[in-house]
Parts: sequence; structure tokens; C-alpha cells
Amino acid sequence: MSEKTVDRVARATPVRIARKIRGFSDRTIAWIFVGPTIFLLLAINIFPLIWTVNLSFTDFKANRINRAVEYVGTRNYERILNDPDVWLSMQATAHFLFWTIFFQVLIGFTLAWLINKKFRGNDLWTTIIVLPMMLSPAVVGNFWTFLYQPQIGLFNYVVAFLTGKDPSSFEMLGSVDLAPWSIVIVDTWMWTPFVMLICLAGMRSIPDYIYEAAEIDRASKLRQFFTITIPMVLPFLMLAVLFRGIENFKMFDLVVQLTGGGPGSTTELASIHLKREAFEKWRTGYSSAIAIILFVTVFGLASIYVKALNKVKER
Repeated sequence: MSEKTVDRVARATPVRIARKIRGFSDRTIAWIFVGPTIFLLLAINIFPLIWTVNLSFTDFKANRINRAVEYVGTRNYERILNDPDVWLSMQATAHFLFWTIFFQVLIGFTLAWLINKKFRGNDLWTTIIVLPMMLSPAVVGNFWTFLYQPQIGLFNYVVAFLTGKDPSSFEMLGSVDLAPWSIVIVDTWMWTPFVMLICLAGMRSIPDYIYEAAEIDRASKLRQFFTITIPMVLPFLMLAVLFRGIENFKMFDLVVQLTGGGPGSTTELASIHLKREAFEKWRTGYSSAIAIILFVTVFGLASIYVKALNKVKER
């Protein structure tokens, strides 16, 4: 902005307002700009959390708002800890979390290492690999539901070709044993590019002179990989694990599109169990307690993990 424009704006400002503005400190002006954002965060995040905590100690039901609400203390939490369905959903969530993160880290790091070699067509392959991450979970769910169909699904024919069995015998979404793996495969396909990009950023942040110094010391490529690449990429890799762990712990839309939480409770993750308690059984107070337990679990594990991540960065 030119000095003439500034001077013109200053002259156009009413004297009474100009005097007030001139009397504001830098801190006051900063609060004028930051205040609305803080208020919005409190209204959207903090207030619903406090309200949920309050509901978790009651027997409130959202479909019967005229019903008298009774304060039940910690009864909801006690029932949750003794509810086998809750523990089954947590077990399904743990299974989903472990295998998705394992495969995404393994495949994502490998792809990042290969793409970092900067071969011919590097940019084209990077774009192709990243495409699944750009799709909506609803689109991905419908797309893979079609691929998993026993009669016309391409996935079944590929598996049948590799195993020599009848394609119609593979009921991925209807099988108790295979349904959990079906959502692991889809989530890995969709989000491995995310891990790859973070690992690739870590690899390309390593200065070339470190590898040059290692070559002067006659370090082999394998030794360079384990003593330079992995230690320096590890903070980036741990960051990717943190992001994917938080997201997959609250995974909902993709699983609903693929299996709806079935068959049985094999793919009923904690978020799906919470949805059924809240919007199918209308046990709002009980489901609020589940939500608080999930929040405390994620927050506690993430806090411990961040401390470990900071220690790795300080090395």
C-alpha cells in the first residue's frame, strides 16, 4: 500500500474513531483480531465437549426430550467397562489400526525410497500413486464394494487366478474372517500415498553432503540406509503414524460404505458402535460416556506418542 493511499485512508477516518484507534495498544489490536476466532473455537469445540461430559453422567435419550433426565453418576462408565460389545468393538478397532498402519508404513516407505531415486517418469508415477488419496471415502467405498462382489468383482477374479479357486467362493464383505481384511486393504490402498509423501519429504530433506561423507568413509549403501536414511526419516515416519492412527481410530464412513459394521460385529469399530448406541438405540447419555472414553484414550495415547516423537527429534 502506497503512502498516498495510507494518507488518504487516514484523512477519511472520522476524528472520533481515529482517536480511539490511536489509543489502542498492540496487544488490544491483536485481541480484536484473534478474539472472534477464539470465540468460534470455544463455541464449536469446547462447549460441545463440556456438554457431552455432562450428558455422560445422565440417562438422557435424544428421542424423548420431554422425559425427565436422571443423574446416574458413573453408572454409564461402569456399564461400558463391563459391556462385552464395547470390548469387541475395541478389539476390532485395534485389529484395524495395527494392520492398516503396518501396511501403510511398510508400503509407503518403500514407495518413497523408490521414488526418491529420481528415475525416468518419476513425476508421472508419483501423480498416479497419489490419486487414491484425492478421492472421497464414499466414492472409494462404493468403488471397492463393486470390486468385492463375488460374481462380477474384479478383485475376486484376481484372487481366484492366484489361488486356483472359484471366484464366487470369495465372499470378502460377507465373510466373518475376510470382512475385516477387506477394509484393511481399502484403507491401505487409499492412504498409503499419504505416508509415502511424508516419508518422501523426509528423504529429500537429508543433505547430499551426508551421503558424500559416508561414501568417502567407504560406507556401503546398506549401511548408509540404516545409519543415515532411517534415523533421519524416522521423525517424519512417526508423524505419519500419528496422523493415520488418530484418523483410523475414529474411522467410520469407509467402513459403513463397505460393510456397515458387519457381518456380525467383526467390522464394528468403536465409532460404529458409538453411532448405533446414539442413533439406533437412542441411549444418548450412555453413548456420550463412550465418546468421552474414546476421546480420553486417543488424547492420552497421542500425548505419550508426541513425547516419544519429541525425544526422537532431539537426538
